Amino acid sequence: MQAAPVKATETIRPMVAADREPLRVLLEAVSNFTREEVETALELVDEWLKTGEKSGYLTYVQEQGDDPAARRITGYVCFGETPLTVGTFDLYWVAVDSALRSRGHGQALLKFAEAEIKNRGGRLFMIETSSQPTYAGTVAFYEKAGYKLAARIQEFYNERDDKLIFSKKL
Repeated sequence: MQAAPVKATETIRPMVAADREPLRVLLEAVSNFTREEVETALELVDEWLKTGEKSGYLTYVQEQGDDPAARRITGYVCFGETPLTVGTFDLYWVAVDSALRSRGHGQALLKFAEAEIKNRGGRLFMIETSSQPTYAGTVAFYEKAGYKLAARIQEFYNERDDKLIFSKKL
């Protein structure tokens, strides 16, 4: 996949090894993510960096800046085909630099993933998240992007922490 422009100075492109450290820093700064979650995200990144598409974790970064030497990672998205399905994909991770939230970066990453999924013959995009109050903004973000709550599994993650499953037909 070629790099896709987000705005004049922003691009979404496949992740490369040099992006790992800036991405780690970005993930650690996201207040909703626990240490375990950051480590899990980085495990998927490492699989992508080691085996590319064979990993099943399609991983793209969003970067901004006019000068190629001074470009910086502003977000990323990781998604992949759901095993044992035809045309169903899961969102594994989407994250945006905390300083850039609510400026359309996350929506651009989701739209990029949707377009890439369609190009690969995908028809359904699934997203899972927590029901914790700290995820209210995340839920609103998915709803704004046109995702509908498809299921709620009570106390999945922990007591009083339901799993919310969103879907969108592409």
